[in-house]
Amino acid sequence: MDSGWSRRRFVGALGAAAGASVLSGCGDGGTAGSTPARPSGSTSPGATASASAPAAKEPSGPRPLYLGTYTSMEGGGEGIGVAAYDPVSGRITGSGTITGVPDPSYLAVHPDGRTLYAVQERERGAVTAVRTSDREVLGSRATGGAHTCQLAVHPGGRWLLSADYGSGTVAVHPIDASGALGERTALVTHSRPAPGPGQEGPHAHQILTTPDGGHVLAVDLGTDTVYSYRLDQRAGTLTEVARAHTRPGAGPRHLTFHPGGRYAYLACEVDDTVSVCSYDPSSGRLTIGRPQSTGAKADTNYPAQFAVTPDGAYAFLANRGDDTIARYAVEADGARLRLLGTVPSGGEFPRQLALSPDGGLLFTANQRSGTVGVFHVDGRDGGLRRAGEPFASPVAVCALPL
Repeated sequence: MDSGWSRRRFVGALGAAAGASVLSGCGDGGTAGSTPARPSGSTSPGATASASAPAAKEPSGPRPLYLGTYTSMEGGGEGIGVAAYDPVSGRITGSGTITGVPDPSYLAVHPDGRTLYAVQERERGAVTAVRTSDREVLGSRATGGAHTCQLAVHPGGRWLLSADYGSGTVAVHPIDASGALGERTALVTHSRPAPGPGQEGPHAHQILTTPDGGHVLAVDLGTDTVYSYRLDQRAGTLTEVARAHTRPGAGPRHLTFHPGGRYAYLACEVDDTVSVCSYDPSSGRLTIGRPQSTGAKADTNYPAQFAVTPDGAYAFLANRGDDTIARYAVEADGARLRLLGTVPSGGEFPRQLALSPDGGLLFTANQRSGTVGVFHVDGRDGGLRRAGEPFASPVAVCALPL
């Protein structure tokens, strides 16, 4: 393995040659099992749609879709994939590649939509800004860590937050009026607690701002911890205010908030579980609930991340290994998840999920099969129905629909 080969990439490639036979049959679309009723008290704009059709929505023309990949992996892409999707049919049409950004495995967009940001998941981690209007690369900045794997733009649009898997660090960079990045203003290493069972060190896997904007949370797979920080919005520095611990060896990977802002859903990669977490806006403290099932039936499964519908009624989980999307009903204003069943993901090793802004489409980035799947989301019951054939995209690890 070269120096740029992180455990994240190793897990994605492990068994790929055998995947076609061991995990065959997972490409068929449709909803598994019966379709339960919508949780009581929930409403949705799509509540009048038929059970066999997606929620009605006004045609608005093609929308942008950006695709992340690994450029240094065999069979990988050449940069950030640029495409468009039809918000009604879900059909994806490719329109080129933004080159000059190595290993852009995760993407985010500025709140004003004018700038795209990408990680460079390499030994010398970095983040890159790209102007969306003409696809010009505005420059890159080193994060100070290794194997930058995830990033997020602070809601105010002035700061870019990033997580370095290889070094267990999180960083902050300023964003200027043009969308370009300035020199790093903060770098925090997750040195405590000690790494969990089977881990050689900290592995920061995600960083995000809480819905109320008051805190920044960092999910670390290596230390089995979610760290809460306050961001100084003048200086761009981070101050730790709380920690939440999973059970040892759980390997927390990705946290997704319910729209209500008081609850979030945590996917734990190593022990193949999920948990409902409560969030206290005043203190920034996260409380992690008991482990729950991912719905996976495969002997080995690595849950990747949740996506929650805009109305907060349903949550979807990417199951890598089982090659399914787990469907959950969200109950008690976000405080409970009820597993409804699983649906084949339409490809192998679904690394990431993303909903279109209106919640009518769900995209799956299927790493091993090199495809992006698209599903119609039924607004009444959270049912998923495939929207045509998957779109070919080399080593697809991130889909960002705008």
